[in-house]
Amino acid sequence: MLRKLGGDSIDISTRRLDITDPEAVRSVVRECGVDAIVNCAAFTNVDAAESNFALAELLNAKAPEILAGVMREVNGLLVHISTDYVFGGDPYNTPCREDQTGTPTGVYGLTKFHGEQAIQRSGCRYVILRTAWLYSEFGKNFVRTMLRLTAEKPSLNVVFDQVGTPTYARDLAEAILTVLCQSERSEGSLSGIYHYSNEGVCSWFDFTKMIAEYAGHDSCEIRPCHSDEFPSPVRRPAYSVLDKTLVKQTFGLTVPYWTDSLRRCLAALLRDKVYQRLS
Repeated sequence: MLRKLGGDSIDISTRRLDITDPEAVRSVVRECGVDAIVNCAAFTNVDAAESNFALAELLNAKAPEILAGVMREVNGLLVHISTDYVFGGDPYNTPCREDQTGTPTGVYGLTKFHGEQAIQRSGCRYVILRTAWLYSEFGKNFVRTMLRLTAEKPSLNVVFDQVGTPTYARDLAEAILTVLCQSERSEGSLSGIYHYSNEGVCSWFDFTKMIAEYAGHDSCEIRPCHSDEFPSPVRRPAYSVLDKTLVKQTFGLTVPYWTDSLRRCLAALLRDKVYQRLS
């Protein structure tokens, strides 16, 4: 998403832009007078990234570096969405802070970490927002998948030994808008890394239980299981709860509790029956 701060919004939602091409990015920024970019693009298939390092590095590290470089040229702002997967290599059981050393356990987390480092080196004004367990009414995500599965299957096994916080994309989007508005007035003083997810803590098992309960899918038995029952080429973080103290203090944000946001999302999904259109 590209937006001109301090002026009219620029609708380029249907325009294709190769963010791995510096000249293409530079051309759009100059043509439209863009002075803020929100980068939501990434190679996010965690398992596939293990066998596609070059592509993951290109999209998760090189592209953010290019966006940052162009924003530096126009003294613009880059808001970059990163991930809890930059953590996970060290054992811990307290919420991760922004100054905690990144210890990614796989290619996805490593390349996203490289992207953060490239932005920090660029010299541009930036806000990096690490988030986790994103879902919404749209696209392919855990909530929509579990809505379908708990409606179709008599039982499900869901891992209980990976703990984090679900994040409603609408809440994240509203936080991004707040960051954009306040950063416009800060002249770079707010640059840095921040954590944003919904409040609270749960496992994927707990998350699924709440999805089924709120949707009224009580005929599906949901059973806890260990991660090693679902073999994967990458070890996912066992505990990736994010400490949101800094983002709340800096931008004055009130962060919703994860079950409250889940209820809002499910209300929209069940009202529109959007999830029934999943393949």
